[in-house]
Order: sequence, then C-alpha cells, then structure tokens
Amino acid sequence: MTSSTVTQLQHNAFTPSRAARELGLRRSEFDLAVHLGQIRTVPDEGGGGRRVTRSEVDRLRATSGFPDTLRQRVRLVGTTEGAEAMGIPVGRFTRLARLGLFSPLRFYLNRYRAVVWLYLADELEEFTTVEDNTPLLTARRMPDGLRDMLDEGVDLRARNWRGRHRGFLLRLAEDPWESAGALAAFLDPVQIAELVPDPYERSHLHRFRPGPPAQGAQGSPTAYLIEKIMTAHDPAEIAWLRTELTGVLQDARRFRPAPRPATRQAPSAPPPNEPAPQEPSRGLLGWLRRRSA
Repeated sequence: MTSSTVTQLQHNAFTPSRAARELGLRRSEFDLAVHLGQIRTVPDEGGGGRRVTRSEVDRLRATSGFPDTLRQRVRLVGTTEGAEAMGIPVGRFTRLARLGLFSPLRFYLNRYRAVVWLYLADELEEFTTVEDNTPLLTARRMPDGLRDMLDEGVDLRARNWRGRHRGFLLRLAEDPWESAGALAAFLDPVQIAELVPDPYERSHLHRFRPGPPAQGAQGSPTAYLIEKIMTAHDPAEIAWLRTELTGVLQDARRFRPAPRPATRQAPSAPPPNEPAPQEPSRGLLGWLRRRSA
C-alpha cells in the first residue's frame, strides 16, 4: 500500500472510539457489533489495529430505524432476561443453554466468581419462532435423549462460546501466523509444545496468540477460571484444534519462517607459521554479519 493510500485511509476512516460516538454506541456495543460483522472494519496501516471507513459509518446511519435497530442487534441479556424474552422459566432456559441449543456470546465473573453468560437477545427471540423448537419451550418434560445428557452433566456453554470467539479471531486474522495464533489461544501450553517443538517457532507463535477477552490478576482464582473457560478440555474439540493448527502452521512456515538467531561460525585456527589475522573493525564485522544474514 502506497503512502498516499495510507494517508487517504487515515483521513477517511475513524478510530474505534470515534466510530462508536458517530454511531451512537457505547464502546462495548461497538466492539460486539464488529464481532458479529454488523460493522465492517479495515486495517489501520498507519498505526496498527482497525478503523472504520466514513462510507461504512454513512451506510449504517442510512439504515431504517438507526440507531435503535443497530442497538437491538447487539443487545445482550443474561439468564433471567433471556428466559423472560423466550417466555420460559429460568430453570428451563439454563437447561436449554447447557445443551447447546443456543450459544452465549460473552461472559463475566461476578463478585462470587460465578460465570455469568450473556446471550444475544435477537437469537433467543428467533429461537422461539422456529416451530420445531416449540416442544422444547412448552413440554412438561425434556425429550429422553436430552434428559440423559443433562443427567450426565453435559454443559456446552463454554465450548460453544469458544467456537464463536474463535470464529471472530479467525475473521480478523490477516496472515497465516495470526490464524495459527487464534487457534493456539484455545490450547494449553502442553498441547502447543507437542505440536511446535521448536522453541523459536513456538515463541514466534506466542506473539500472535491472543489472550482471553476478560482478565484477572495473574495467578488469581479469577484468572484461573477465565483461563479454564478459554482452554479446550473436550477430547474431540482438542483433536479438531490440533489438526487445524497443524495445517495452518504449514501455511505459516511457507508464508514466512519464524525468525531465529543468525548462526555464527567459529573462526578456524590459522595455519602453522602464518600470523593470525588481525581482528576486523566493528564496521567490518557489521558488514560481514549483514552479508551472511
């Protein structure tokens, strides 16, 4: 991209904070809209990160019902509000969520360090309009197969959240290393060490490995719980991630090998009866290193 194109992009695009103000959204609402693909962003070639073009802001402003319709599309609800929106008891809502029949989009830990899952209100309302879902909402008892899953302790909320978040990270990835980092974010360090035994390559991969969306003080119980939610535990999910990461790493190596220290050969001993060569100057050493790099 030429410098003139970069300058034009900077002039015609907004930072995320400015774009949120232009669209009448809170920053959390803006970030979620980007996550869902409701707002299209472009790379900020000048300073890193993402920006929103002026034409994209104008497109959103021109939509019918703006800004209320945009806010509605990113409205999140917890368990109680979600149950009310679907017209079902809270207990039934929780059971349907554990079975993975709809997926959370965000989470946070409350003051008791309990996980609070948040759902997209539009998706819950859409679930109630599907005729096949009516028995799940109105029948006195869950179907036997689903009841058996609940009795076995099935809870797919964390796994489904990881799947959605992984898709978001992969959509933002701009090269194979960033894609590899997005996949590696959901594997524990032991799994990554098995797949990437080379320490230099593993260190390079770690640069592109995003952290969890929520944070806690390092080593704290909160941080441990967040890491547990972020990390795959189901064998099938781990196997899928390992297979995908192995393939993407092959693409990343072809795209750009991981950097590693330049190898330096030890100087050979001078032949007998010949004077040892003088130590080269610092400038010559630099030139030789650049030439051999």
